[in-house]
Amino acid sequence: MSPGDAGPLVLARVRAGGACWWALVTEDVLADQRTATWIATTDLDDVPIDRQKWESHVQAVMAELEAHSGQRALTPGGASWLHVQHVPVRRLVGRLVRKLLALSAWEPFARNPGCIVPAAGEALIGTRETSSREYRLYTVTWSGIAYLLGAPVTGDPMRSAQLGGLTVSRAEVSPVPSPVPSALPQSQVVALSWSSRHAETLLPVLAELARDGHPSVLVDLATNSADRCPEPTIPSIRLSPAPPGLLSPAGTVSGPASTDESPTETIRVRELAVRLDRLERLAASVVETSGGSTQPSWRAVLRAETWLDGVFASTRPHTVLLCNDTSPLGALAVHAAERHGITTVYVQHGAWTAQSVAWPALHSCHIVVMGERDVATARAWARHPDAEVHVLGQPRFDALASVDQERQRRYLDGLVSARAGRRPEKIAVWACQPFGPDLLRAQGDLVLAGLRKAEGDWGLVIAPHPAQSAGSFDLFLERASGPPVAAADPGIGARGCLAGADAVLSAYSTCGIEAVLLDVPVLELAHPGGRTLGLADHGLAQRCSSAYDIANALSTPSQSQGSRRATDVVCHWRGTSARDIARLVVDRSRTGPA
Repeated sequence: MSPGDAGPLVLARVRAGGACWWALVTEDVLADQRTATWIATTDLDDVPIDRQKWESHVQAVMAELEAHSGQRALTPGGASWLHVQHVPVRRLVGRLVRKLLALSAWEPFARNPGCIVPAAGEALIGTRETSSREYRLYTVTWSGIAYLLGAPVTGDPMRSAQLGGLTVSRAEVSPVPSPVPSALPQSQVVALSWSSRHAETLLPVLAELARDGHPSVLVDLATNSADRCPEPTIPSIRLSPAPPGLLSPAGTVSGPASTDESPTETIRVRELAVRLDRLERLAASVVETSGGSTQPSWRAVLRAETWLDGVFASTRPHTVLLCNDTSPLGALAVHAAERHGITTVYVQHGAWTAQSVAWPALHSCHIVVMGERDVATARAWARHPDAEVHVLGQPRFDALASVDQERQRRYLDGLVSARAGRRPEKIAVWACQPFGPDLLRAQGDLVLAGLRKAEGDWGLVIAPHPAQSAGSFDLFLERASGPPVAAADPGIGARGCLAGADAVLSAYSTCGIEAVLLDVPVLELAHPGGRTLGLADHGLAQRCSSAYDIANALSTPSQSQGSRRATDVVCHWRGTSARDIARLVVDRSRTGPA
């Protein structure tokens, strides 16, 4: 029987074998224990945590883990498993640190800390819910916390049943994917994409390069059909999709996956000592399963490096252009490019905030940012010894100058009237992010409550994020009451309809920046502890944390949201970003490998 079958877990002080122990048990066990010292694990999960302390401990744990096991497994090209897989492992560490800080904050345990007996049948690793189509959010269970603190476990309870089903045979697979890209033409630039936002950002730059006689290859590493690159219309841009199955194999990280245990090092999070050998095993377990292009397994990483080496050897470019050099594929690609003597150029495709990345690191030599406010962040995150930062805007936004506002308005009117049977006077667009279901629902309820209180006849169009799974809003649409509500087609999203809106609401979607550039009023949704784009800080949006704030903002006549100077701080926009980045690529190029 799994713990979920018997009810919620609690952490309690129980008596067994003549001694008192901390144990993870179900609530029905407490009736026989007569103990008043217990807390539900769901309450521990909700304990407020100081973010600065959390970040400090996460950084310290990752540093110790890298020193302890970073060299246990390397790609053939010499990239450490913890360098390439830093993001998923760091997210896992973030969850365990949060739990440890909550445990330390509970006074009975802090007064009398000790070993915790794991819950019978509970796995050590699980996943959290998310509306993201492909990305997986791993977490350490409370039994996993007990294991990290030294509790004995029996059998192999590493993964939840859900994750266990994702782990295919551990048998060795061919290290060389087929086909090897030897037929690709020699090109001056290779661009890498595995997200629809990457493709939309890179293609305008490649088009500008093509106009000046610089051929390129666009490598499509997407594993989800919605994120694949469209076929370029310009002959000198060659599309090269990755071979099917390149990123699908699962496979262990040979060093950390060892089950042998011996006296080992620990790292303290407050007064609690975490065993580094056991943390290695949990981290290796996470990167054993493949999450596609967003979180490829270690075995998939080895195959991807071999394939990318073939791409670079065949095309012999002077520059690799990409929009993400931090997540596994990006870190791997930049490492491989540098090894081949190829210049790397990173183009910021999304807005940055202090909480927007799992790992504040940029590995490329040239970093192109949207606005002046991003310069300090880029310099702080840059890891390349010769890194240069360039403020050149966002190529996706160049097309805003020719947006057909009336056509987009007709689309919004048609959506709402088809669903509600009438056409409201005003329409707000809610540009979503792939939050977990609870936060999405809470944010949607807040938006609807604000529209109900606002003056005038308002309707709402929900615009899913490109990474959100189909059906993320079905239940919300069924239960919505009050203003007429409809959902945009995921292929259109907020970018395809915001120009026709009377207002755009979002927490931190870059669509908020696009709306500012088009002079559409923006409302930044600020939930407690959450993040926004900070547009309100520059006078470019209204910050809303309550239904009253939303109603007041919607009821206020729209007006210009800021000066060109204020806008340039957030995004330098002249309609020439793609051309300017293409010029940078050519100016900074050097002869490729012989």
